[in-house]
Amino acid sequence: MHQVLQQHRIGVVGYVPDAGHKRLIELCQADARMRSVVLSTEEEGVGLAAGAWLGGRRSALLMQSSGVGNIINALGMVRECRFPLLLLVTMRGENGEFNPWQVPMGQATPEVLRAMGVAVHHVASAAEAAAQVDASLRIAHGSYCAAAVLIGQRLIGIKSFQQQANQ
Repeated sequence: MHQVLQQHRIGVVGYVPDAGHKRLIELCQADARMRSVVLSTEEEGVGLAAGAWLGGRRSALLMQSSGVGNIINALGMVRECRFPLLLLVTMRGENGEFNPWQVPMGQATPEVLRAMGVAVHHVASAAEAAAQVDASLRIAHGSYCAAAVLIGQRLIGIKSFQQQANQ
């Protein structure tokens, strides 16, 4: 996915720290052509993307499905101002989720995004991830809209409270 972001000249990557995006975040941080910005809330990422676009830079926003609920109102700005936004969303609440608090938003994420006019695509295997990110970037930049790639929990791995405690 990092190579696809490079190919599409993504220059700004906003993220809230997330274990599912750990390796991608590390690659973006190490990439001198990308500015990685730690966000305190996902909603800030929409403003970051708007500012990047106005400044002539392309951006991507990395978040967990629980963070989608934090950007709903801000997605209205994307729709009305018509600027491209790529969301890479690691999914929770799927396939044996250990944390019951993650289930409601994880289950609602695709429909909530679609209701706000976001083009939504789901990735279930590593083999299809790069191609879907590429296609979503083409949609976002070709149509001046938001596009989301939902990265399935089977792909990022199921967590447990014990794994979390050991980290």
